[in-house]
Amino acid sequence: MKTFKIGGVHPPENKLSTDRPIEVLAIPAQVIIPLSQSLGAPSVPVVNKGDAVKVGQLIAKGEAFISSNIHSSVSGKVLKIDEAMDQSGYRRQAIFITVEGDEWMEAIDRSAELKKEITLSKEEIVSKVKELGIVGLGGATFPSHVKLMVPTGKKAEVLVLNGVECEPYLTADHRLMLEKGEELMIGIKILMKGLDVKRAIIGIENNKLDAIGHLKNIAKDFDGIEVEALKVQYPQGGEKQLIDAVLRRQVPSGKLPIEVGAVVHNVGTAFAVYEAVQKNKPLFERVVTVTGKNVKNPGNFMVRVGTSINELIEKAGGLPEDTGKIVSGGPMMGKALNSVDVPVVKGTSGVLLFKEKEARRVDPTNCIRCGKCITVCPMGLEPVLLAQYAELEMWENVEVERALDCIECGSCQYTCPAGRPLLDYIRLGKFRVGQIIRNRSKK
Repeated sequence: MKTFKIGGVHPPENKLSTDRPIEVLAIPAQVIIPLSQSLGAPSVPVVNKGDAVKVGQLIAKGEAFISSNIHSSVSGKVLKIDEAMDQSGYRRQAIFITVEGDEWMEAIDRSAELKKEITLSKEEIVSKVKELGIVGLGGATFPSHVKLMVPTGKKAEVLVLNGVECEPYLTADHRLMLEKGEELMIGIKILMKGLDVKRAIIGIENNKLDAIGHLKNIAKDFDGIEVEALKVQYPQGGEKQLIDAVLRRQVPSGKLPIEVGAVVHNVGTAFAVYEAVQKNKPLFERVVTVTGKNVKNPGNFMVRVGTSINELIEKAGGLPEDTGKIVSGGPMMGKALNSVDVPVVKGTSGVLLFKEKEARRVDPTNCIRCGKCITVCPMGLEPVLLAQYAELEMWENVEVERALDCIECGSCQYTCPAGRPLLDYIRLGKFRVGQIIRNRSKK
C-alpha cells in the first residue's frame, strides 16, 4: 500500500468520534471574530461599532496579496472592535458581535438542492473563492484563491485532495467525506476547472474504509477523479508527503508543490468551495471534532466562527475534572490553549482534552545518540542537530541544516526516548532564521 518514502511514525489513532454524525451547534449569544484567520496579513474591518450585520455579510477585507476576507457568522450588532485573546495566547484585533436572531444575506442559497452544473468560468471561480474568504481547512489556512493562481511559467497537472486526516483523535474530515460526498466531488470539479487540470486524486488513509468505499462509488459519475487508499502513516497529511505517496514525485527543498505539477487542497476546503461557488455561501462555519478519553460526548460539530471553545466543550459534556491540557487541533501538531474563552476560527479542526496524566511531559534526559529522530523525520533532516544548534543560538548552522524545511510534525519529539524538547528548539530556530532572512532581503 502506498505511503511516503522517508520517515514517519504511527501513534495510537484514538478516533473516538468516528461514528458520531456531524451535529449543528446552537448559535451563541455573542461571537468574537479575530481579524487574523489565515496565513498572511490580518484583514481590515469594513464595519463599525453599532452596525447591524447579517449572516454571511463581509465584515473585514483581506487587502494584502496573501490574506482573506472575513464574513459575519451571525446576525446582530457590532458591539465593538477591540483586542481579544486568540488561541495562541496573544491579544489581537477582533470584531465582537452581539447576536440577534439568525438573518442571512439574501444572496446565499440555503436550499438542500444539490447543484451539479458549474456555470462559472475559471477566472470567476478564482474571484468567487477570494470574495467569499475560502482558506485551507487542513490547518495551514493558506488563502485558497492564491493556490488557484498558478505562477507564470508553471503548470498544474494534477489536483491532490487531502482526505488523510492523519492526526490522532480528529475525525471532522472523515465525517465530512461520509456525509457530504457529492458536494465534495462537485467542489473538486470546481477546483479542477479553476486550475485547468483534468485529473484529481483523493488520498485517504486505510483506517477510513467506509469513506474510501463511499467516495469511490460516487467518483464513478465524475470524470477524472480517483480515490487512492493509503497506508496509515503519520504525517501523511503533509503536502510534500501526500504528493510523494500518490504521485511518487518529490518536491525540492524550499519549493512549492507546483514545482512538480501538483496543487494540494484539503477535502474540507473542497466542500467550502462547493458552498461558495454553487451556493454563494462564505466560509463562516466549519466542522470541529471535540474529543478526549474522558470526554463524555465526543463528537463532530458544525460550528459558527467566533463561537467560544468553552461552548463546544460544554456541548461535548463539559470539562472533565481531571483535565490536564486542552489542545486546539490534534495531539501531534496542535497547540495547547491557556484559556477556553477563545474563539473558534477558520483553522480550528479539533479541540482535544487530555487527562492530567497524559498531559505531563517526561523530564528530559541526555541525548543517547540513538538516531530515532533522524529515522522518523519525513523531511530527511537531523532534528537532534537542529535542536542543539538552536539551543546554542548558532543560527547560521540552523539555516544551513535546512530548518525551514521542517514541517513541525512532531515525529522527532514523539519518538525521542530521552524526552528531549526537539520540536520546541527547532521552532525557535525556524523563527530566528526567518527573521535573519527577512533582514537580509531588506539590505
